[in-house]
Amino acid sequence: MNPYVQLVRAPAALSVLGDTVAGAAAAGRPLRGRRLALPLASVAIYWSGMALNDWADRELDAVERPERPIPSGRISPQRALGVAAGLTGAGLGLAAVAGGRDALKVAAPLAAAVWAYDTVLKKTPLAPAAMALCRSLDVLLGAGRSGAAKALVPAAVLGGHTLGVTALSAGEVHGASPARAAGALALTSASAAAAVSGRGGAAGHRVAALAAAAGYGVSVGSKQYAAVRKPTAAVVRTATAAGIHGMVPLQAALAARRGGVLGAGLVALALPLAKRLGRKVSPT
Repeated sequence: MNPYVQLVRAPAALSVLGDTVAGAAAAGRPLRGRRLALPLASVAIYWSGMALNDWADRELDAVERPERPIPSGRISPQRALGVAAGLTGAGLGLAAVAGGRDALKVAAPLAAAVWAYDTVLKKTPLAPAAMALCRSLDVLLGAGRSGAAKALVPAAVLGGHTLGVTALSAGEVHGASPARAAGALALTSASAAAAVSGRGGAAGHRVAALAAAAGYGVSVGSKQYAAVRKPTAAVVRTATAAGIHGMVPLQAALAARRGGVLGAGLVALALPLAKRLGRKVSPT
């Protein structure tokens, strides 16, 4: 397997594409024309964060995950850092092309939050909240600075889901506590409920959102419940992977509830592909 594909967890980027779709639907700004580059900007920044993660964790990975590209010697630390910087620049450039200054006003804080998380905050108690902030900003990128106020709910929902997944993922190597797994499950339940809440909207939009939210709740919640009962490292890794893939139906539910049924359908198509590729390249 190409070490760069592993470095950036390339297939996991399929779980990012729907962030901007959900934000755009909430703001009433469909992704058309140049704005179609916004999901690509999200992917580039996401990949930059993955590469930066492995650069920052290279010493720890040498002990706990020696198969990763840097400790295995397939990619040098300097090259990984260069990949992270280059992808960040690409993400900001794509955001500028897609939405000009309006998009850059969100993309720049998003990129800064990603670098702050990987280099400073990840080893602190603020790590889950910092990661949640990154995901929320990614949703707001679809809305742009001018439409951010209208997209605060989907941003908070995806941020809350990310908070739970990130907190639980800390147990991927040594296992977690039942309480931590239960907290992640509670956030998943709250996210599913919030995704379909609100007044108004066509009946078809509500039904589509409910179906996507139900799929999300079952697929993610069942794995997290298993972690509550048996929070070993292997079970936690499975729950974490489910949480990452679960972003897709959650994004679809948020987009459909706000009228973006076509976008929600396109987002949902990414899930089976993400799961299939996830068997070849771990998303965690």
